[in-house]
Amino acid sequence: MADPITVQVADVLSDEDLAAIERLLPQLSSTATFDRARVLSMLTHDGTDLIVARGDGRLVGMATLASFPLPTGVRGHLDDVVVAHELRGRGIARIMLEAVVELARARGMRTLDLTSRPSRESAIRLYESVGFRRRDSMLMRYAGELG
Repeated sequence: MADPITVQVADVLSDEDLAAIERLLPQLSSTATFDRARVLSMLTHDGTDLIVARGDGRLVGMATLASFPLPTGVRGHLDDVVVAHELRGRGIARIMLEAVVELARARGMRTLDLTSRPSRESAIRLYESVGFRRRDSMLMRYAGELG
């Protein structure tokens, strides 16, 4: 990449950006499906920020920051962190993660959590190097039909 990586909260997405997101989604999950309307709705949804990394004028990575107020304070959850496969290992994910932490701090979040599969060892090392720590807790997911 000739240009430095820039990271920002997306407020608009071009057709090229949407095509890049569509290419990134399968790297997150083999069952992920691209829904243009769903992605665009994130741009105006209170409590959800789509963080994008750009290099050489194109979208090369993304992450989603969800925030929600609770009686105990504003909590944040980071999800869908991904960098284009061919650009991994260049520090792009670290730049995005550091930007997300700063955004969470600026928004007064009390905590910022993420989940990762134990098999994603290199991702876990990256998260830990940025300041995330493993917690002695168990993630539970409702297994019934929600909609």
